[in-house]
Amino acid sequence: MSDAFPAEGMALTHILVVSDLAKSVAFYRDVLGADLYREYGGTSAVFTFAGAWLLLVTGGGPTSDKPNVTFASPDTPDRVSHAMTIRVPDCHAAYAVLRDRGAAFLTPPVDHGAEIRAFFRDPDGHLFEVSEARPA
Repeated sequence: MSDAFPAEGMALTHILVVSDLAKSVAFYRDVLGADLYREYGGTSAVFTFAGAWLLLVTGGGPTSDKPNVTFASPDTPDRVSHAMTIRVPDCHAAYAVLRDRGAAFLTPPVDHGAEIRAFFRDPDGHLFEVSEARPA
């Protein structure tokens, strides 16, 4: 047995708990542009996006491998425990494309000097950022 961790062949998947799988699948596929890899029995869907894996799951209670843990979608969109940043070459262009596809941004892109960024949410309130880094 090898003690190499991480090891070749591993991949990180980010799990997002959603309340309505069909609505979320449509958002991630049609708005974000993620590739649907597989769906499982109406309770989960796997996407690939920009070299990452996203697993959308419906909520649920504890199981034998995660006792005392309940999966639930965000209860309020204004309280965030995590967000995902999508680094883009042109924030204004990404904003325009995503907005035209139906993404609801909190504000238009804001220039912070070292970066330009804009935030939007998925149907359950998971926060995403498109960010353009500027050369120092």
